[in-house]
Amino acid sequence: MWIDLLDPEQEDLYARRPEELARQLGVDRDRPEWVVIDEVQKVPKLLDVVHQQIEETDVRFAMTGSSARKLKTGSVNLLAGRAFVNDLYPFTHTELADRFDLDSALSFGTLPKLIDFTTDAERTAYLRAYALTYLKEEIWAEHLVRKLDPFRSFLEIAAQCNGELVNFTNVGRDVGVDHKTIAAYFQILEDTLLGVMLEPFSASVRKRQTQAPKFYFFDPGVKRALDRTLTVELRPKTYAFGKAFEHFVIIEAHRLNAYMQTDYRFSYLRTKDGAEIDLVVERPGRPTALVEIKSTEHVDERDTRMLEHFLPDIPDAEAFCFCRDPRPKRIGRTHVLPWQDGLRAIGLTRA
Repeated sequence: MWIDLLDPEQEDLYARRPEELARQLGVDRDRPEWVVIDEVQKVPKLLDVVHQQIEETDVRFAMTGSSARKLKTGSVNLLAGRAFVNDLYPFTHTELADRFDLDSALSFGTLPKLIDFTTDAERTAYLRAYALTYLKEEIWAEHLVRKLDPFRSFLEIAAQCNGELVNFTNVGRDVGVDHKTIAAYFQILEDTLLGVMLEPFSASVRKRQTQAPKFYFFDPGVKRALDRTLTVELRPKTYAFGKAFEHFVIIEAHRLNAYMQTDYRFSYLRTKDGAEIDLVVERPGRPTALVEIKSTEHVDERDTRMLEHFLPDIPDAEAFCFCRDPRPKRIGRTHVLPWQDGLRAIGLTRA
């Protein structure tokens, strides 16, 4: 049984009479094995009925939604202890396998629908429409913001600052709202799975909270749609290409961590004098991985110098350089690996 709450008639039916679902499942001989409810956040009251049916029948439920914010803030039944929660992301390189293309992933991302397109013009048009759909359906229709224009400006500026330290006050000044509103906007992006915060590394939770985080959009293509750079060619050996590669590898690590259920914790490391490690991966029961992400095809000592500098300060840490260099090698104590091999080496994909 499939319930699509994007269908206005179905949404109206279950919004007015959520108990209709129980009635439909009340006849044993016609009871389905599975009930799929798509965009469940549109009718949160259905979750009470689902809870009841889980307790009283053997029907299984699969419920999908593109925004958890409305459910989290609406004091609704979240089926604690009775449901598995999984986040779905754009395709990973392991899912695409032989169909994966790094240049395409950096330029347009890996949203599933892009598989259907054969030209860059089609991909560009789709991503622009996707960004507008997010604004219309996820933000405005769900009443997540009071005014849409400031949020629209915020999205473009947030995309321009992708991967940089987040300064709520400065972004607020550019958008024309206060820093508390900007903090709320970033929280909306996280709650709608449009991005993740990368916190600064520290053994102290208190220190983690006193330094600025970085924000990464969940997909490079969506980021480029929001900052209007989809038609700008990404060329190797340029700053933009390097930033896009770093963005992709970090967000790919987040996706794989969720799917592999490794419970890794990600952060970045930066000192007051500007020395920085792109990614710190705290792995339960294993050494902390310090990862530099370089888009070069020829890694040398200059690319690993920062890792070697920080290694003595973090007990039992391992150093990795993820890159496009096809030849695995060792420079000092640093493992230099093609980025796919690097993700496997730290435990985010299977051998």
